[in-house]
Amino acid sequence: MEESASGQEFDSSTIYSRSSSSIHTEAVTEFSVLIDKLDPILSEMKESIEITELPAFQKAIDSLETDYNRAKSVVDTQTLQSSPAKHIEYLIQNLGRSLGLVLFASHEVPISNKQKIEALCKEMMNVRFDLSDSEGDEEDEAEYETEEETGEIVEEETGEIVEEETRILTVDDAILQIKSGKEDKFKNALLVLNGFIMDGMVPDERIVDEDVVKMLSSRLGSCSGNERVIIIQILRYLIQQNDELHKEKMKDLEFLSALVKSLTRDAEEQRAAVGLLVSLSDDRGVIRRMGRIQGCILMLVAILNGTDDQEASCDAKMLLNSMSTNTQHALHMAEAGYFKPLIKYLKQGSEMSKVLMATALSRLELTDQNKASLGQDGAIEPLVNMFKTGNLEAKLSALNALQSLSNFKQNIQRLIDSGIVVALLQLLFSVTSVLMTLREPASAILAKVAQSESILVKQDITHQMLSLLNLSSPVIQNNLLEALNNIVSHSSASKVRTRMKENGAIQLLLPFFAEKDTRIRTGALKLVYVLSKDIQGELTEQLDYSHVHIIANIIFTTTSECEKAAALGILSNLPVSDKKITDIIKNVNLLPFLVSTMSSSKQNSTPTAMWLTESIAGVLVRFTNPNDKRLQHYSAENGIIPLLLNLLGSSSEAAKSMAALSLAQLSQNSVTMSRSRKLKWFCVPPSTDSFCEVHDGYCTAKSTFCLVKAGAVTPLIRILEGGERGADEAVLSCLSTLLQDEIWESGCNHLVKKSGVEAMIKVVSCGSFKAREKGLWILERIFRVEAYRERYSESAESVLIDLAQNGDLMLAPAVAKVLAQLELLQVQSTYF
Repeated sequence: MEESASGQEFDSSTIYSRSSSSIHTEAVTEFSVLIDKLDPILSEMKESIEITELPAFQKAIDSLETDYNRAKSVVDTQTLQSSPAKHIEYLIQNLGRSLGLVLFASHEVPISNKQKIEALCKEMMNVRFDLSDSEGDEEDEAEYETEEETGEIVEEETGEIVEEETRILTVDDAILQIKSGKEDKFKNALLVLNGFIMDGMVPDERIVDEDVVKMLSSRLGSCSGNERVIIIQILRYLIQQNDELHKEKMKDLEFLSALVKSLTRDAEEQRAAVGLLVSLSDDRGVIRRMGRIQGCILMLVAILNGTDDQEASCDAKMLLNSMSTNTQHALHMAEAGYFKPLIKYLKQGSEMSKVLMATALSRLELTDQNKASLGQDGAIEPLVNMFKTGNLEAKLSALNALQSLSNFKQNIQRLIDSGIVVALLQLLFSVTSVLMTLREPASAILAKVAQSESILVKQDITHQMLSLLNLSSPVIQNNLLEALNNIVSHSSASKVRTRMKENGAIQLLLPFFAEKDTRIRTGALKLVYVLSKDIQGELTEQLDYSHVHIIANIIFTTTSECEKAAALGILSNLPVSDKKITDIIKNVNLLPFLVSTMSSSKQNSTPTAMWLTESIAGVLVRFTNPNDKRLQHYSAENGIIPLLLNLLGSSSEAAKSMAALSLAQLSQNSVTMSRSRKLKWFCVPPSTDSFCEVHDGYCTAKSTFCLVKAGAVTPLIRILEGGERGADEAVLSCLSTLLQDEIWESGCNHLVKKSGVEAMIKVVSCGSFKAREKGLWILERIFRVEAYRERYSESAESVLIDLAQNGDLMLAPAVAKVLAQLELLQVQSTYF
């Protein structure tokens, strides 16, 4: 033992029986030597913690340090001198076990002198002292047990792992304890076995003889998380060392099912499980069994799409690629949102597999993200090729799949680029009976494709669609009308619309107004509405009075807001000067119906609701025709003025504009209809509240259509103050009726009183040409009054000078006139 004290190698495998005091002395010496060896190793390992972020490694270091500090305190306080040799043996072995746990956790940590550490670990774990002839063994054992209990309490308080075994396990011990099935000893035995296997100390023959693979795989489904990770890591390590020898015992369905369950657990276990599955995946039988396990493909797709663990994601992709050689597996992957295998079959598979994939694709409930992914990854081109060149079954399955993909806007251009439009039209014109079943999905795709302006490059496409309308089933008719409506709605389709009207499109569509199918009837009404926008004078030549009755009846009976908006839109496009049309819709009491509809409806800003509001506002313009005072009185009696005031607050600029136009038409006649206060004879003495300061007479909204008494001036000015400029021209036209020659001065006073001048200046600054023109006309009248010139000249000056220098030359005379009023320009200036 003196050699050991001097630092030379100490052989601890055999310690001869001696007297109790001699054994204690030698044990203390041996203990000190091993502590001295451990000290620099522990320091080096603590430094390694700083360069790694592995929790398991840090925890093992902390546990070793705790055991080390406890052992050092025993030496430093010299309490070891009175301790039994058995206690010394336990402390050394416990340090060896803790050092072994550090080695197990350090596989991914670059530690130098690892062989030296392994040698010290074995040396400490193999320490034995022969106490058979020593006196006081029983007392020593009692003291040892008391000390051990105290140590366990300390470990429980510090939260560290307590080793339950009081002696080191051999490979035989570990295997026996694992086989025994005792949960309290399983974890320690598993750790020990893992250490021996990872250190290469258990030969393959021994692993086979003891049936270690079967033993571990059978416990995978019943143990805890950390234990499962260790088992999976051991099994994967064994495959890496000798796959032919060990892999065969990991192929049964029960084990694979337990392994797949680990895919649903925490990241570490997930990574280990998918790695082991990859190691097994070169066997086709394993792949088939994996595909039958519920949730396997779904979890692999989830891991693939995860971004946190690149290693697991890469392994999952390898597994999915291996499994995708089975068409059913590829279909399950598509259901889980992984489409690349399906697309590969569409491009390179057999005719049967292509049909299978296309059919499955058409039946899947695809999200927009799925449709985007399929389009980006190249699913559209092979499907179009199937439609063009395949047999009837291939064509049908491809069209149904393409119909599903066409519902995503970004895929529409891909469809057009694939050259599908011509092929779709050829199919729709085909009279071959076997192809009739393909026409419905073909027409549905055409309707979606028409959403892109790119379709306008196809010459005479609308003429071809119109010619098909009367030759098709209701479903195809509806799809064709949707396509046509999509085409004519494009901003660049003016030439297309003109050509359609010249080719008699409206006449062709009129019979569909009597169609019982609401969708077809609505489609025809929408198309006629768009085509009739620019041909008011010509519209009556194509649409006779019987159709006006039909349209009015649709307005009363339909429950569809879209159909009602289209029908009212057509009526608003008919020429206002046609009195017979006015009489027809008046006699059917359309105006009271519209007032009631607007009064009872809740305001919302959906596109259809806004369109309906605009269409109603358009029809009201007819009922306020300034050339028909009797009609105006009829309209006022039926509540048109409150409805128009309500429309001024609409979210639609078009509705505001048309409401302002209707109010302007009514206000034009207010001057002649107001009763002068100079008259001394009235059937009924007028109320003092009805006196109007603008018209200098007695007015009411209902009898004289007075804007002032209707309370319309404030909401009109509020529109000018807003940020939207679409209704400015109509609003200014309406306000200008208060500045007619007979009443201009009192009208100016009222606009100033309502703070309208600043709004006028704003419109002159940034409005349209027509709005600026009307704004300048109003400002010229207001600035005739000297007080108003002085009041507003400063705010108007910069706007007017900028408009004079940079504005439209057509406005120059009007601008110069106002500048002259403000004495900023000579009246004789050549600027006029």
